[in-house]
Amino acid sequence: MKVVIVEDEHFAAEKLMQQLHTIAPEAEVLAVLESVEEAVNWFAENPAPDLVFMDIQLDDGLSFEVFDELEIKAPIIFTTAFDEYAIRAFKVNSVDYLLKPIELEALRSAMEKYTELYGQHQLLEDKVAKVIEQLSRTYKSRFFIKIGNRFQSIQVSKICCFFVQERSTFIKTMEGKTYDLDFSLDQLQKMVDPDQFFRISRNYLVNINCINEIVGYSSTRLKLKLAAELDEDVIVSRDKVSGFKRWMDQ
Repeated sequence: MKVVIVEDEHFAAEKLMQQLHTIAPEAEVLAVLESVEEAVNWFAENPAPDLVFMDIQLDDGLSFEVFDELEIKAPIIFTTAFDEYAIRAFKVNSVDYLLKPIELEALRSAMEKYTELYGQHQLLEDKVAKVIEQLSRTYKSRFFIKIGNRFQSIQVSKICCFFVQERSTFIKTMEGKTYDLDFSLDQLQKMVDPDQFFRISRNYLVNINCINEIVGYSSTRLKLKLAAELDEDVIVSRDKVSGFKRWMDQ
């Protein structure tokens, strides 16, 4: 969740960020804007964030003046030390109206209201965007590689895994054959379908159709038995285990 704060009091802005981090640790504050002019310039030049916290009384005027200059599509939670602007605040796309000093529970309630109003809609937008990206993105279907003075085309579906050994990158096919490549694993990870291949560690990118068995290797890691045998154990790194389990369960 990307957030913008419009607040001319440094202490108030810092406190709001601390409270927001407590309630919504996933929130990222893109900018803290201190004036009407600064807010107008920022919103004119940047995409709308997911949520705006906006103090009403700023050094150079009321924040309502921002809406006279441009349209802000993001939902807004207004903050102020006075309650005389409540009706005016709800004439724009306001989620809530918080009186200063802002209490943690009041902020929590406002965030819950925001989630009810916009959370599911944003979730749907994210899913649609992901589907569009997947449909529009083309992944490699084969690799054309040189073997001595010959060339061969290897279908990606026939690749068991990509792996790194002694600073070189290799293909291991389902048949157990090994070929070297001129790509890094970071590059290969972007070339192949993430539904089919998963980066289990710094040295291995494996095909889901090549995994024959998964066993516990330690309290925090997993060991894979692949259809093609390798010279070393194929281990899912500790920090990859959670993502690997989600990938296997998709």
